[in-house]
Amino acid sequence: MSGNKKTLSSLIDNHAESFKQLSRTIGANPELGHQEFKASALLIKELERHGFTVERQPLGLTTAFIGSYTSSKPGPTVAFLCEYDALPDLGHACGHHMICIMSLAAAVGLKGVLDELGGTIRVYGTPAEETKGAKVPMSAAGLFDDCDFALMAHPYYTFERSGNSLALDAIQFEFFGQAAHAAASPYEGVNALDAVLQLFSSVNALRQQTRSSARLHGIIDHGGSAPNIIPDYASAKFYVRSHSRAYTDELTAKVIRCAEGAALGTGCTLQMNNYEYSYDELHTNRTLSDQFTANLMEAGVSPEEIGSGQDHGSLDLGNVSARCPAIHPYVKVVEERLLLHTEGFRDAAMTEQALDRMIFSAKVLAGTAYDVFHSPQLLAAIREEFEASRLLH
Repeated sequence: MSGNKKTLSSLIDNHAESFKQLSRTIGANPELGHQEFKASALLIKELERHGFTVERQPLGLTTAFIGSYTSSKPGPTVAFLCEYDALPDLGHACGHHMICIMSLAAAVGLKGVLDELGGTIRVYGTPAEETKGAKVPMSAAGLFDDCDFALMAHPYYTFERSGNSLALDAIQFEFFGQAAHAAASPYEGVNALDAVLQLFSSVNALRQQTRSSARLHGIIDHGGSAPNIIPDYASAKFYVRSHSRAYTDELTAKVIRCAEGAALGTGCTLQMNNYEYSYDELHTNRTLSDQFTANLMEAGVSPEEIGSGQDHGSLDLGNVSARCPAIHPYVKVVEERLLLHTEGFRDAAMTEQALDRMIFSAKVLAGTAYDVFHSPQLLAAIREEFEASRLLH
């Protein structure tokens, strides 16, 4: 490890206890997406304490922020991404209380050597990754366009290279019919629930003609008020996912036709809306990912411990990866095979051992950023791969 990388590692160690306490506080006070007022305020306060200038509520996103520090020398711009929303009922069972601190701590460590390197550090507070991910409007508004690369890491039960994610559309289908007494005069009714059931039947049939990467899944979130009343309103919410935005758009159009057919067949009126933002697929920058992996191994993780990148669902980071080179590796913070979005992982991710590994991961993130800042050749290779990927997609 070079002298400067040892310096940034020591800087992170110097503040490790306050970083861990901050993670504990956020973990013990879970907040849903776009309601992360406590977490956002704590992270902003910590960034300002370490000399970052913070823009609050970019694009009017009430719990978003952008913390910045620019050295007197020119150089690249890195984006460290923070997530801090929790899950309904489960709390921080996806480890977002650790993700935000990994990125913040990495930024603080890198800041300590930035004046020698030259460049800019940005820490993006990106609310609501689990639902209406703020990275989507932030990407669309160009807030990542001048970043040379973006980094974050996700806690898990093992190490994994940055892989892929699924593009996602979230659609609500609302059917409006006519209420009637289900026993005395059912013939006077137009059954909105029947339309929803026909929609599910059609989508189930559609699965036979979809690629293996596709995922079509939904719920009935309203199906009527009483069994003796023909439902005049029923609603279903669907996720449509696949390996690419282009194929997801194609599938979404087919699912919409299924809904239109159900409305036509039952005589209902149909209304549709995107109840969450659409996520694009993640395009991992392999050059940047390899550098992160090299830093893991330099820190003592054996190659055999680092798995290949897996698809773990959908990420709003996919939208960022269309704007600048980005990675999303998984880092081991718990010993047992505990899955994300479970009570077991939530509880284990609050232990001292897990928080120590959070600090370890922050150092790896910071070291990776340092390598890119230090090597114009590495930065050029990352940019070259990114531009080639844009041409393909």
